[in-house]
Amino acid sequence: MPPKSSPKSAPKSGDAAKPKAAKTATPRAKTASAKGAAGKGSRTKAASASAGTPGTGPSLVIVESPKKAKSINKFLGSSYIVKASMGHVRDLPKRKLGLDVANGYAPSYEVVPAKKDTIGDLKRDAARADVVYLATDPDREGEAIAWHLQHALDLPDDRVRRVTFHEITERAVREAFTKVGPINMDMVNAQQARRFLDRFVGYQLSPLLWKKVARNLSAGRVQSVATRLIVDREREIRAFVQEEFWKITATVSPAGSAKEDERFEALLTEYEGKKFEAKTEADAHKVRDVLASAPYVVAKVEEAEKLDRPEAPFKTSTLQQQAAIRLRSSGKKTMRTAQELYEGIDVDGSGPTGLITYMRTDSLRVSDEAVTSVRDLIKDRYGDRYVPAKPNRYAAGKNAQEAHEAIRPTDLALSPERVRERLSHDQFRLYQMIYNRFVASQMTPAVFTVTDVVIQAGPGLFKAQGKILRFDGHRRVWAASGKQEDALLPPIKVADPLDLQNLDATQHFTQPPPRYSEATLIKALEKENIGRPSTYAPIIQTIQDRKYVEHKDRRFFATELGMVVTDVLVKHFPKILDLKFTGHMEDELDDIATAKEDMIKVLDEFYYPFQDALKAAETQMERVQIATDEICHVCGAPMVMKFGRTGEFLGCSKYPDCKATRPIGGQPRAEAVDSGHACPKCAKPLLIRENKKGEKFLSCSGYPECKESFDIDDQGNPVPKLTETDQKCEKCGKPMALRNGRRGPFLGCTGYPKCRNIVAVDAEGKPLPTVKIDINCEKCGKPLAVRQGKRGAFLGCTGYPKCRNAVPVPDELKDEVAKLAPPPAAAKGPDFKSLEIDETCDDCGGPMTPRKGRRGYFLGCSKYPKCKGTKEPSAETLEKINAAVVQAESAEAAAAAD
Repeated sequence: MPPKSSPKSAPKSGDAAKPKAAKTATPRAKTASAKGAAGKGSRTKAASASAGTPGTGPSLVIVESPKKAKSINKFLGSSYIVKASMGHVRDLPKRKLGLDVANGYAPSYEVVPAKKDTIGDLKRDAARADVVYLATDPDREGEAIAWHLQHALDLPDDRVRRVTFHEITERAVREAFTKVGPINMDMVNAQQARRFLDRFVGYQLSPLLWKKVARNLSAGRVQSVATRLIVDREREIRAFVQEEFWKITATVSPAGSAKEDERFEALLTEYEGKKFEAKTEADAHKVRDVLASAPYVVAKVEEAEKLDRPEAPFKTSTLQQQAAIRLRSSGKKTMRTAQELYEGIDVDGSGPTGLITYMRTDSLRVSDEAVTSVRDLIKDRYGDRYVPAKPNRYAAGKNAQEAHEAIRPTDLALSPERVRERLSHDQFRLYQMIYNRFVASQMTPAVFTVTDVVIQAGPGLFKAQGKILRFDGHRRVWAASGKQEDALLPPIKVADPLDLQNLDATQHFTQPPPRYSEATLIKALEKENIGRPSTYAPIIQTIQDRKYVEHKDRRFFATELGMVVTDVLVKHFPKILDLKFTGHMEDELDDIATAKEDMIKVLDEFYYPFQDALKAAETQMERVQIATDEICHVCGAPMVMKFGRTGEFLGCSKYPDCKATRPIGGQPRAEAVDSGHACPKCAKPLLIRENKKGEKFLSCSGYPECKESFDIDDQGNPVPKLTETDQKCEKCGKPMALRNGRRGPFLGCTGYPKCRNIVAVDAEGKPLPTVKIDINCEKCGKPLAVRQGKRGAFLGCTGYPKCRNAVPVPDELKDEVAKLAPPPAAAKGPDFKSLEIDETCDDCGGPMTPRKGRRGYFLGCSKYPKCKGTKEPSAETLEKINAAVVQAESAEAAAAAD
């Protein structure tokens, strides 16, 4: 960490508050922070002196994203330069633990390789600035990014100002710059502690799973516990024994009434003074026969007024839950869309402005200004009756950061309807939900009249309930989700006789506990104190990416792999997989952030018992093999279930003596046979093999020493997949090879997949001239390059496929780009426009269009990208799609023959 020093110069305009010295951690924690700041080596005195000399140019403001930078720059003016760091700039090394446990868990931070150019640019800007404002997000992650930026840029404390705001509006940003301060080291240490804990589990437990279960598996401190929730529920469902039971329902009406709307249903709850229970049809019919001839009389009528109070405005967890229920949106998609609304949308042509407050929050606090504003809006729009006498206040959880606010609109004048044309379909629906929930949270309760009726029928007692909405209150804005049907009861009073219209005995079965949906899983994570609201979306995404769970029909299913890994971890690491212990560690991290707990003490509490468990598991954990009834097709030994990158498969139990494998429920691949051709590289025989799709190809029998492979033509001759050329890759120096793609030939680096450089070629296979441009991607900061698409040239990010940003060619480059050869014509493919598709989008009701994905054809909304709804085609629709594909292939073959 740079040495502490007092500010040498007064802050610029807006710097009313001078920063205090940043709070340091305990001695051992301080050692960790200090060493981490230095990375691999201490900063030189010369560098310190250089960094400590302020420039004379505009102040530098650093945020995470270019979009946020653009929004803030609009408010600050020419006295400030606003730049983006593109997220984290330093991290622990990839291929080693990177923590010196003996030296207080001192971290070895490194600048992220992809951010070296970004750091270089920021250093040049910082050298010209007198003050550097770190305006990253107002949470632990943002605080840590600010701290890493300070050290990556070699900035002393007297030149750094920490700025936080919870909404990107002119008022909030300008006000934040009058309340600058130091970096909060307690929050930084809390984030570091979480990172270190996750590092221990990920880097020390995952290799054990590789040896005992399968290669390429991974474990996570929080993700493994989340997986356990789903696995435990899966076991409950599989162990559930269904039981039969019967209900008896009477349909009655006031005596002598023939009106259909005066009939109502009542359920039998007691019989002969005991709770009614019938396990069989015979038992139910016996009771029904007795009650069929009994007189029905009203025994009790109770009427009460019930208030339905509004729900609190959104916090992160409830936002994700309601988006999953109402919008069918995943947590990842919800948070991405909310980030867009927070960072800014141009709603009036004057530039982007934030539409919502910060969306990673567990607070339910609302500013007095916002409360006054929403109460005025409710009064003007709905009337005095909808405004409560006092503002509604909501209590958050014990760990909520009350300096934050709940998620709310930044400006109520920007109603969803007013800005609809400026928002995408997903943005509009989420903004409308946030806006309406906030307005409803400050409205009066809805009022219901609830009527409970008890009916006596011989030895039986029936009950019915009616519910009538008397005043809609907050429900006028925020309708309840799910099916809402209020039963209406006719005017009746005690001792009134009733006519029995019908008496039914119906069969039912007990149901197992339901599988988790995204909403209920988030609710369970919050209840068990697993992770934090901002981590729910990545947790859920991670356990799906690892193939531990599957998301089908909007429910989570544990896979066999997830169940096996969870069983192994629970057996040998019960503490790590314990829900209460995980929740306790979250509390400890919160205490670090508020200076109530020491970081080193918390890390020790986790690390040393974990090391003991690791040592024991190394010797006690057996190699996992799941026996099956299948027999090996090669040697006749039993086969066991194994796990690979693509899922489960069957492998011979005698491995490595027998290496036979086959898909579960499928046939083994055909044995490799000699093709009669020799490898042109090493002269060994080429073998005919089958890939996973059953397609034949040729590969060298000298594999893996020789990795030559070929396609096969109709006569069984090898067809080279690529042809090496004399052209060298400008990125890595390896030879370029001529390849064939969907749009024709191109040059691709033979270093693929490590190097993905490609070069366009002309009809003779010669490289086309390139156009040098000096434009960086606004999303990730990497250079843009000229690309050829089916509609012509465009600028695409060189960070593809991680960044898929694309923009039109600027006017000043169009003439130069026009000299390039046009892209080869792509195959036309099937004509889906002429297909009559009757299915509509579940999200917006619009027509659906067939599209091709990695797993086959699917239906996508024709209103894309405003609506991104997708669905699986029905059997009838899929038949139409396949017919169109066959027709297109036949037409293409005929054209090629001509």
